Amino acid sequence: MADEKITENRFSELAERAGRSYTYQYTEFHSPSGASIAYRVAGERDVMMWGGTSGCERVVVRFGNEEDFGYSEEFPIKLIIIKPKAPKFADRLTHRDFLGALMNLGLERDTIGDIVIRDNVAFVFVLEQIADFVVSSLERVKHTPVKCEISDQVPDEIKPKLVSKEITVASERFDAVIAKLFNLSRSEAKTLFDKEAVIADGRAITNPSSVPKEGTIISVRGHGKFVFDGIVKETKKGRLKVLIQIYS
Repeated sequence: MADEKITENRFSELAERAGRSYTYQYTEFHSPSGASIAYRVAGERDVMMWGGTSGCERVVVRFGNEEDFGYSEEFPIKLIIIKPKAPKFADRLTHRDFLGALMNLGLERDTIGDIVIRDNVAFVFVLEQIADFVVSSLERVKHTPVKCEISDQVPDEIKPKLVSKEITVASERFDAVIAKLFNLSRSEAKTLFDKEAVIADGRAITNPSSVPKEGTIISVRGHGKFVFDGIVKETKKGRLKVLIQIYS
């Protein structure tokens, strides 16, 4: 709770600064639950979250809005591609290996966003302020020599893929949908709301009986992330078939 209060105070300071100066103010990278604290200190129109591409788990929060400020601005996020210099002789590298190598450079965890790995190549979102340092300093991951480059484009191959799934539930309530999707009991699902582990469109959901809107993006800490796409049909027994798009 102490860390949460520190985050809330920091967000409040940034929101107030944005309002006074009419300049956008940015946080570091945060988990979904951490980022959701922004809505405690600022209204919806003054909060935007972005991780570098759609579907990112870790995001930077921006305070301020284009309507009031009269201009737009990109988030200070860069994409770094980390490749083995000799792929044929490279170790099999994991998320943990790449993150560990970055942290060994003396970087703080909140300067690093999502790390996506494809064919032993890492695509890493970082704060703009550390991008050049990473490119010039990171030479090895595990036992593998690597080369780094900043990319101005996000490759399609790392953009999230959605897998459609229909589930049958008694109601559209958050707890019913989450319990069914992740094979939990209703009481197990309820504890997730008590822990503020359910984030919908950037907000922590504490009421398990509330109902998501169609298109809501829901992240459940420790379980996964999905889009609620609404009711497909009602069964003869009065149960509901709903469509879920699961991030893979």
